[in-house]
Amino acid sequence: MAACQDITGSLAPSGIKPLRFHWRLPYAGETPSLAMADQSSAPIIGLPDPEMQASFCRYAEESGIDSLLVDFGFAKPDPMLLAAALGRATEKMKFILAYRSGLFSPTMFVQQINTLSALIRGRILLNVVAGYSPEEQRAYGDFLSHDERYERTEEFLAACRLFWECGEVNYSGKYYRIEKGSLKTPYVAPDRKFPEIIVGGGSPAAQQLAVRQGTCWMQLADAPAKMHPACAAVLAHGTEAGVRVCLIARPSREEALEAAQALLSGNDYGRKLAGGRDFFAKTDSVSFKKAYQLGETEWLTPTLWTGAVRVQGPTAIALVGSPEEIASAIIDYKKIGVSQFIFSGWPKLDEMVYFGHAVLPLVRQKEQEMSSAAGIVQAGRC
Repeated sequence: MAACQDITGSLAPSGIKPLRFHWRLPYAGETPSLAMADQSSAPIIGLPDPEMQASFCRYAEESGIDSLLVDFGFAKPDPMLLAAALGRATEKMKFILAYRSGLFSPTMFVQQINTLSALIRGRILLNVVAGYSPEEQRAYGDFLSHDERYERTEEFLAACRLFWECGEVNYSGKYYRIEKGSLKTPYVAPDRKFPEIIVGGGSPAAQQLAVRQGTCWMQLADAPAKMHPACAAVLAHGTEAGVRVCLIARPSREEALEAAQALLSGNDYGRKLAGGRDFFAKTDSVSFKKAYQLGETEWLTPTLWTGAVRVQGPTAIALVGSPEEIASAIIDYKKIGVSQFIFSGWPKLDEMVYFGHAVLPLVRQKEQEMSSAAGIVQAGRC
């Protein structure tokens, strides 16, 4: 039970928003051939590379990217410390910090986030996940089941948001109890009282968590027609809808298809496929298991490709095509209410720069055409 008024559901309806594009931050030693299942055997990515990563931030700013996703996981550096270093080395770029509940008390977590906001002028978003690997969770000392982790995350975010809204917090739940919680370091941002909270996941529990405690529900990509009902449900509650997907954009469709197939080439394809099967067998993530099943279809739409999922990992669902095809596919998601994207690509820097140069202008042009058409329709009703 909270000690001051519940603030969930207080966000304005999303309406028609300009699309925002985020990108996944690269790590030291990452290559296009590095699959998720290979991360434990690639220790170099566990070391920060501030010079390379700060340079990537500057390219991201020039490419029209809103924020960079800083992943959480045993194979990577701590995201909060890394974001602090990169935030101090940049002026505009924002950072999406991926974190899991259960590893910090809400009080300590908010204290850290507030301190970071003061250091980098509020350039923070949160990507709160419940965890996808029971094995990895146990390594962090967390032995809860999938549904219990979501239940705990609900309490975690409720307590965090109370700190951002209330002077003193008294909270009593199943997983957290706080008495007279008070922090002297405020959240510092020019236009917000607390950071945007992106909740990732494809399960009903993730959707409900996003509606009650988040500002955006982020899903792995599927065909827009299939995603439409779930997106409509969260939009009706004033929560934004987002899609995480990779991009393989090239000057022509033929070149894009060649680049996609190149991800599957090489003598170690069989080893990666076996590693992917082992990874998917161990995860309890609903969205990751769904991604594995989608890998059987290969093409979900003329541009949405799942061919690399079983070797590269569940987040490898990709939009493949020419700039015009990719831009049109992005607009198809906007038409069902999606307003945010987290992108990645192979290699990350080249794909991001090409997106900013060749794809993003087409997206903005199509957005303007949508807005103009909507205005004409509205005027016709007056």
